[in-house]
Amino acid sequence: MAAEDRSNGVLLGKYELGRQLGHGTFAKVYHARNLQTGKSVAMKLIAKEKVIKVGMTDQIKREISVMKMVRHPNIVELHEVMASKSNIYFAMELVRGGELFSKIEKGRLREDVARSYFQQLISAVDFCHSRGVFHRDLKPENLLFDEEGNLKVTDFGLSAFTDHLRQDGLLHTTCGTPAYVAPEVIGKKGYDGAKADIWSCGVILYVLLAGFLPFQDENLIAMYKKIYRGDFKCPPWFSSDARRLITKLLDPNPNSRITISKIMDSAWFKKATQKKPKFLEDEGVNNLKGKDGETLNAFHIISLSEGFDLSPLFEEKKREEKQEIRFATMKPAGAVVSKLEEVAKAVKFSVKKSGDESSLRLQGPKNGRKGKLGISADIFAVTPSFLVVEVKKSSGDTLEYNQFCTKELRPALKDIVWTSPADHSTQA
Repeated sequence: MAAEDRSNGVLLGKYELGRQLGHGTFAKVYHARNLQTGKSVAMKLIAKEKVIKVGMTDQIKREISVMKMVRHPNIVELHEVMASKSNIYFAMELVRGGELFSKIEKGRLREDVARSYFQQLISAVDFCHSRGVFHRDLKPENLLFDEEGNLKVTDFGLSAFTDHLRQDGLLHTTCGTPAYVAPEVIGKKGYDGAKADIWSCGVILYVLLAGFLPFQDENLIAMYKKIYRGDFKCPPWFSSDARRLITKLLDPNPNSRITISKIMDSAWFKKATQKKPKFLEDEGVNNLKGKDGETLNAFHIISLSEGFDLSPLFEEKKREEKQEIRFATMKPAGAVVSKLEEVAKAVKFSVKKSGDESSLRLQGPKNGRKGKLGISADIFAVTPSFLVVEVKKSSGDTLEYNQFCTKELRPALKDIVWTSPADHSTQA
């Protein structure tokens, strides 16, 4: 923290700053006390330099605008925003009960307790949607508790307003946390922010009742494919009403996915709940975290956390029957498509691509040992500026495919493959 922001331990002449409560990729949170009122607050500190460097200025402005607009008992309140030359400060409601995530780590919740929290979550989300605000990053880490056990939604940094909709009435920015993100968000074809939030609520409800995620895989691409298909199973201890609701929440088709009004009208949602939460003991399985205890946040990938094992970032699987190359890039999808088209043109391959530039199909001009060589490339957006590309043989001979990858594909893609700063320092 810059020295000019503090004088005799007082922040900007107004707040006494205490111990650090937590930190994320771009922010630190401290306990603070308002010297005029004596009231305790959570002070979120964001370094301006970091925000500008990663292009998140609009995101911070959006978070301020949203939090000033929404006032609800289940949403963390923003008291005021201050700024200095080097930092931005959010004075926020101090929520002392911890994250929902930490409660789930102790084991799955009883169904009546899960219902109580889910009812509060839906109340907050419904309120946001009625104000034209979509959260877009709903997950247990962004759900906090006050001292009385009331749920509080926080972190509106990825939220969007209805005025961000394009002419087709849809949002087009891919964001959120991979395990909780709706299939249509990953698909980059535009999506309804309200329906995407409902999907995330469905994942949260599943986690509350199961103690683990509905969609999980060590391979990010494989997990995305499960999400696309809605490929999950409910554990045997789910009640029939809970199972029925979750199936409607985790419908991969946003057009037939359940609405908030119908959620509130469902038999499971309307049942009475007990007031004092009790938690079941850990039953051994908890897969909400990645390696080294990192939570699976999409932005952690950029900041080099190990939430997903994407290294080596340019790898070829050795299974003879299903050869694949997977790499990460911070170039836009259009640049990846153009590069692949260049490679195809150089060797006279034909190209077919999808309208949204999320997939290509390349085919060789001549018959080889097993017919014409066919290659597919699929592009997945983890965040707006971080893509994962999967290239694999769709037809033809494996040896011919390997030769094509070695001689043509790898050299051509070398300048767009993302490598971490750690890799560069190692090479140096």
